[in-house]
Amino acid sequence: MKILLVKLSSLGDVIHALPVVQDIRAALPDAQIDWVVEKSFAPVLALCPALHRVIACDLRRWRKAPFSAPTRQQWNAFKADLRQTPYDAVIDLQGLSKSALVARLARLAPDGQRYALANQTDGSGYEAPTRWVADVAIRIEPRTPVVQRSRELAAQALGYTFALLPDFGLRVPPAPAASVPPILKTPAGAEAPPAQQTSAAVAAGQPLSQIAFVHGTSRADKEWPLAHWIELGQRLNAAGFQIVLPHGNAKELATSRLLAEALNAGAGGLAPALALSQGAGASVVPPDAPARAVVWPQLPLDALTRQLARCAGVIGVDSGVSHIAVALDLPHVQIYNFDTAWRTGPDGAARRQRSVFAQPAPDVEAVWRAWLVCSAVGAVAGTGVVAPGAAQAGGAGASAASAAKT
Repeated sequence: MKILLVKLSSLGDVIHALPVVQDIRAALPDAQIDWVVEKSFAPVLALCPALHRVIACDLRRWRKAPFSAPTRQQWNAFKADLRQTPYDAVIDLQGLSKSALVARLARLAPDGQRYALANQTDGSGYEAPTRWVADVAIRIEPRTPVVQRSRELAAQALGYTFALLPDFGLRVPPAPAASVPPILKTPAGAEAPPAQQTSAAVAAGQPLSQIAFVHGTSRADKEWPLAHWIELGQRLNAAGFQIVLPHGNAKELATSRLLAEALNAGAGGLAPALALSQGAGASVVPPDAPARAVVWPQLPLDALTRQLARCAGVIGVDSGVSHIAVALDLPHVQIYNFDTAWRTGPDGAARRQRSVFAQPAPDVEAVWRAWLVCSAVGAVAGTGVVAPGAAQAGGAGASAASAAKT
C-alpha cells in the first residue's frame, strides 16, 4: 500500500504529526509512506527512517513571487515529483487550503482515495477546501490534542488502532558515553555538595552534562522572563550542569548572548567552584575550565536535532524546538503562559516530559520541581541523566507533580 501524508508546516505541527508514521508502520508493515513538507522542515523528517520519501515544497517562498520564472520552474518540478507515484491513500493531516491543494495534485491509484478532516478542532486552523477535496472527510472530537488528532485521522482513514503512547520515530546517533559526570562521594561516603561535584568533575577532565534552554518562540507572549531563565540557569549550574543556548534568528541570538553573559558574569566559567574544591584561598584555575553557559552557533534543523539528542535534557517554551525534545524522549519541561498545554504539550501519559502552566508565567520553583521529576525518571529509565540536587531537595521532586500539569 502506498500512502502520502500531507503536513506542510510549521515545525511544531510537523513534529506533532510524526507518530502517524510509526502507527502506520506498526499496522501496515509493508506500506510505503511518503510525506510532503515545506523545504525548511524537511531535514528533521530525514531523521525518520520509516519514511520512504520526503517530498519538499517551498510554498512559503513561491507565494511571494508566484508568477516569476524561477517560481514557475520550481512549481512544475515539484508537481512532477509529487505525481511520480500513484497513491492508495492521500491523507491531509493539516486541514488548510494549501494542504488541500497539494492533496488534490497528488496522483491516486485506480482505487485510491483522499482523506481529510471534516471539522475544526479547538485551537487549530481549519479551512473548508480541505473537506471539499477529500473523498472521505473524517470527524474528530473538537477538544482533541494535536498529536492525538493526527493519529485518529490516519487510523480511521486506514482502519487500524494504535498504541497509547506515541512513538515519534526520530533516530539520532546516541550521545557520547561520558556525557554525564558521575555524582562524586566524599571520603565519608556522603554526597558532596553540588559545587564540589561540579568542580571535581572538571578537575578530572570530565565533560559537563548540558541542559538546553529553548527560549525562542515566534510569539512574544509565549516568552518566559529573562530573570527567570537566569535564576533557573544558576540553579542548574550549581547542580553541575552547563547551559547551552540555541537560536534561530538575530533576536534569539541576542537573548542567548544576554543569558550567557549573565550566567558567566564575574564567574570566570566555573572557576569559583573549582577554587572551592581546592580549598580556601585557592587561586590556580585551569585555562580550559568550562563556561557555565555556551551559545551554540545557528544550526541547520537536522544538526540542531542531533545536538539536542546529546543533551541531558531541555527546558523551553512552547515552540517547535521544544517539541523536538519531546520527540527525542528527552527529560523536558515545557513552559506555558496560556492554558494550551492540554492541546500541544507533552502527552499526559509521558513520564519524562512535563508541561508547567501559570499566568502571567510559571515561577522558577515550579519549573525547577518539574525538572527534578523529569530528570529523576530519566535516570530510572536508563538514560544516564541524574537529578543533581534531588537528594538535597528532600521531597521537592515528589511534590512537583502538583506544580506540573501532565
